[in-house]
Amino acid sequence: MTKHPGKLRIAAVADLHFGRADGPPLRNLFDGLSERADVLALCGDLTDTGLPDEARGLARVLGAAAVPTVAVFGNHDYESGKTSELSRILCDAGVHMLDGSTFELHGVGFAGVKGFAGGFGRRALGPWGEDVIKQFVQEALNEALKLETALARIRSEHRVVLMHYSPVEGTVEGEPREIYPYLGSSRLEEPLTRYPVDAVFHGHAHHGSPEGRTKTGTPVYNVSINLLQHLSPDRWPVRVLELPSDGGPPD
Repeated sequence: MTKHPGKLRIAAVADLHFGRADGPPLRNLFDGLSERADVLALCGDLTDTGLPDEARGLARVLGAAAVPTVAVFGNHDYESGKTSELSRILCDAGVHMLDGSTFELHGVGFAGVKGFAGGFGRRALGPWGEDVIKQFVQEALNEALKLETALARIRSEHRVVLMHYSPVEGTVEGEPREIYPYLGSSRLEEPLTRYPVDAVFHGHAHHGSPEGRTKTGTPVYNVSINLLQHLSPDRWPVRVLELPSDGGPPD
């Protein structure tokens, strides 16, 4: 049962960059989490350079969370080409890794993808010209298709989406405009307009804005730990969102 019947408290954070010497302090981040939330959502860049030893260290830290954990990878997790091994390490530690897949807890369905870049709105990169440009755009389309397929499988009344890259321009505002195209893609927004979604969490934009909305009004939250620490340096740098829940036992 959840600690608050009828509610599911989701604690969301991104960009932990475990293994970076000057990264955010994580040792005590998840202590007492079970008193504050019912599920932990990690939105990519779990490790700094995608090394298995970083994933093992993060798995040990996550042991303090003591709640179900769902996660997606970010671009840093791909750096060393070992995402399969990272996924195995984290799954063995009880983390539900999402990559076009779903997880349901207390009547709330979670869908997750990494997402990709390409830009927003009319200025988004189009699939024209050199093959490498077409491949770049296709990657964003593939991620959007994975997300749409995952959302179609969820039968829960409430849906939550995790990704690393942003699906909207609103939550990257505050970053240099020159790098907007590398922070997300409007193509990731398209599945969110076809399926009802209660909330979207992402990271990647360390200096962006904390909240935005899709064109259909779905709330989008940038939960980069760097941003949350900057906005409220004296507060716990994790975003907690409550959703209605059936209050049943966890899967």
